[in-house]
Amino acid sequence: MEYKPISKAVIARLPRYYRHLGELMEEGVERISSNDLSQRMHVTASQIRQDLNNFGGFGQQGYGYNVKYLYTEIAKIMGVDRQHNLIIIGAGNLGQAIANYANFERRGFIIKGMFDINPRLIGRVVRGVEILGVEELEKFIVDNEVQIAALTIPKTKAPEIADRLVAAGIKAIWNFAHTDLVVPDDVVVENVHLSESLMRLSYRVCSMQDQKAQKEKIEEEKALKKEKPERNAQT
Repeated sequence: MEYKPISKAVIARLPRYYRHLGELMEEGVERISSNDLSQRMHVTASQIRQDLNNFGGFGQQGYGYNVKYLYTEIAKIMGVDRQHNLIIIGAGNLGQAIANYANFERRGFIIKGMFDINPRLIGRVVRGVEILGVEELEKFIVDNEVQIAALTIPKTKAPEIADRLVAAGIKAIWNFAHTDLVVPDDVVVENVHLSESLMRLSYRVCSMQDQKAQKEKIEEEKALKKEKPERNAQT
């Protein structure tokens, strides 16, 4: 496939396509039209066709999409058809929660190691993975051909650890630390700022409440205006 830049919005929708197609396969659905898929995903059929056309289309007019084939092709596009070795830096509650999430393995993300500076955590085993000290980080990355690192550490420590990861050959960082990392262009960073996500949710809730209150106020004012001429007419 010839490479062309794909928008972040399209990339963000690919996991949703993958998830819904997986559910369709479990339900025994063999093919689906863009219209039926749009109703399921709450995305327009036109948007679905545009998104998939970025990668070759995959559909046939009058037939729709072969669910299993499209599921397989999207897996290839996202790279989840192959194994990715991953380590977690920070073995606290969040790091352990990630390690305990079995679904990552089904997607090809194999957690090879966990690291921390807390002596009370070092040596513990989380879902078959022993927590090591950070002094072993670089050697472990090389010996285990690790490509991805998840950072679940305080933001003050994140830049230093990120520099060590990059120097050791890490090509992707899943960043839960609440700070923006400065890395070379050939290193990918996916930021997951939980508090920012919660604030976006708060904005949406407040916005909906404000719109509802404004609508109720307008309706109330209309009712008062309508009521006023009627009273005048009675007098």
